[in-house]
Amino acid sequence: MSATDTRVKQNSSGQALTDARVLAWRTLKRIPRTPDMLIYATIQPIMFVLLFAYVFGNAIPIPGFPGPRAYREFLMAGIFAQTMAFAVASASVGLADDMAKGLIDRFRSLPMARSGVIAGRVIGDVVFNAFVMLVMVICGFIVGWRWHKGFDQALAAFAILLLFAFAMLWVGALIGLSVSSAEVAASAGLIWLFPLTFLSNAFVPTPNLPSGLQPIAEWNPISSIVAACRHLFGNPSPFASPDGFPAQHPVWLSLIWCTAIIAVFAPLAVRKYRSSTAH
Repeated sequence: MSATDTRVKQNSSGQALTDARVLAWRTLKRIPRTPDMLIYATIQPIMFVLLFAYVFGNAIPIPGFPGPRAYREFLMAGIFAQTMAFAVASASVGLADDMAKGLIDRFRSLPMARSGVIAGRVIGDVVFNAFVMLVMVICGFIVGWRWHKGFDQALAAFAILLLFAFAMLWVGALIGLSVSSAEVAASAGLIWLFPLTFLSNAFVPTPNLPSGLQPIAEWNPISSIVAACRHLFGNPSPFASPDGFPAQHPVWLSLIWCTAIIAVFAPLAVRKYRSSTAH
């Protein structure tokens, strides 16, 4: 590669980062102007915490960890992971709405990096989800959840959760650019997530599931994120196969899943953006 090609590539990368930062700030500035979005984004996980902790908590035993508090500590990592997974909807609906309003076409007419437009939306939504996660942590402390392995490992768990949100937002970006309206994006972004979430270890320990579903649940990407967080928080984390890779290396498996999702869906989302705005 010549020195000129290297400079062009560096300038292109710098342009993409600058554009992503500007558009991320645009995404964040919309939040104070639409406070109902913030309210509904935080109410849903709080409702899940209260519903499962106080309604279903006594009905779902945790193998090897008796008592109602065991389920609450088991539950929180699942709620965290579910909420980060549901970040798919914010990217899909937001980009579908921008497409319908012609805003994406406006961006295309400006000297902006194609990847920067999508990355800006994703980064802004990650910051927004970090705030939502802070609200959930406070709610978790109220219902009796704690971490037991030190603040540094808790920070590592939160970093994995935000990395997972970042990965899932690229999935949402692809969905939002592929559908015809924000209404369709809302359904397409979530309808497949409910079975993926409930066929995991988020709310029910995998030893309690039918034997045929246990391997599927333990290799589920959401299960990997949940298991990694429980490991780092020091919360109960029973496995149907305690000697398997998901049980022995939950942090590594969660990083592998996040990397794979980003590697597949980020290029697809950028390519879809280019093709959808090429006419």
